[in-house]
Amino acid sequence: MTPNGAVIFILAVIAGALVARDVASLALILAIALVFALGSGQRMRSALARSAAIVLPLAAFMALVWIGIVGRAPAEIAANVAGSRAAAATYVTVICLRLFVIAFAIQAAFLHFAGWTPLRFVGGLTAPALVKKLLVLTLSLIDTILQAVDRARTALIAAGIITRKPSWRNLRHGWVLVQTVWLTVVTIAIGRTRDKWPVEDTLARLDGALATGAAARLNAADLGWMALAVAGAAVALGLR
Repeated sequence: MTPNGAVIFILAVIAGALVARDVASLALILAIALVFALGSGQRMRSALARSAAIVLPLAAFMALVWIGIVGRAPAEIAANVAGSRAAAATYVTVICLRLFVIAFAIQAAFLHFAGWTPLRFVGGLTAPALVKKLLVLTLSLIDTILQAVDRARTALIAAGIITRKPSWRNLRHGWVLVQTVWLTVVTIAIGRTRDKWPVEDTLARLDGALATGAAARLNAADLGWMALAVAGAAVALGLR
């Protein structure tokens, strides 16, 4: 599979998840994403775990608000009817399942390119050179964010503001951690763009690296997965 085919497949799956309005149609889109993940030949346990980690906090919050407190779905509130907690539960399930499908489809695409570097993947995309360069530089900042989290956490633990283990102090000073991480990210990013990248001539090196990776044309595997995703989106649209 080529990077272009993977991107088009993901966009088609996301479109299908957005047009789906019930659990059955979303289950169909999820099944397509599962088949896509299996087609990579890689273990998809990590992809499922990451997707669940993204969705579970939202699911818990929405369940508390809509099922536990409100007890009605938004459509029932708009129609000014009594409603039920079952309808609220269905509403929460659809929203969370849609987010899970989108997150898992993206994770499944990563499985197909497990042996690729980000630079190779971006180089294989059909996009303007400026867009590719921005993608590579943005991806490089992911490690910067991880470093910022580690530095901020270590500094706040050393200062006695938060603790290593879960505690009430961590909840009370959580906003301080968020602010510290943000400031650390900004500081590191400015240092890279102002000092590190100019000294290493990063932008010029990227031009040469991205020029060597010509974008591959869509192959039969791309067309097959794209057709499956489009068909799933069409069926989901018809089930509305």
